[in-house]
Amino acid sequence: MFFLILFGALLGFLIGGPLGLLVGGGLGYWLVRRLRRSVLGQLAGARAQFLDSTFAVMGCMCKADGQVTEAELEASRRLWDRLRLDEAQRAEARAAFTRGKGEDFDLEAELARVRKVVGRQHALLQVFLQVQLEAITADGELHPAEHDMLLRVARGLGCSEAEIAQIEAMLRGGPEAAGGHSLSLEDAYQVLGVDAESSDAEVKKAYRRLMSQNHPDKLAAKGLPESMREVAKERTGEIGNAYERIRKAREAA
Repeated sequence: MFFLILFGALLGFLIGGPLGLLVGGGLGYWLVRRLRRSVLGQLAGARAQFLDSTFAVMGCMCKADGQVTEAELEASRRLWDRLRLDEAQRAEARAAFTRGKGEDFDLEAELARVRKVVGRQHALLQVFLQVQLEAITADGELHPAEHDMLLRVARGLGCSEAEIAQIEAMLRGGPEAAGGHSLSLEDAYQVLGVDAESSDAEVKKAYRRLMSQNHPDKLAAKGLPESMREVAKERTGEIGNAYERIRKAREAA
């Protein structure tokens, strides 16, 4: 952005001398402000779409087994609390959830909107899927119809079934897995996308790559709603837990 101001000033100086320098610098500054407002506006729109689609798809997912249970409804309300949604945002979330439950809901079109705002940021898509999986497993089990729907959503978002397995492994560890102690070794490898035959260097490389990809600041800059920052933090915590579980197991071997 500073380059535009400098370029405008230099160009103005070459054309009009000292006065041109001032005019060119001023025009460059004006252009920078316009561009910044445009970028921020696009980012705000992307975040709003991401959040709206999150709850719309959640409504569709929760109805996959034929009914939306009270546990699933409560899970959506708990998510509102975690995201610190105000009353207006909660009303929008309820409307989106209801829209997703409707018989005429176009899931593929909704997923296309998510892909458009997310682009190639698979870490964002995984956060999206993690929230969906948390909602449909709120009743303590993942029904076959719900699992099929989850795979359909993952494919519609361009994710692989391996990425779904990674998220499922994270959820099996749960928030109580602080320090990695409650996470099984098999799930820990699944979370990092490596296996028991991977070298220590390969495990560390996978861990660092995932931590970089899932950093909350990076995800926020790519369209993750600010209210979902805590979800992103939990995800990096789970990645860290998995790495510690593997590291300690290998040290003890």
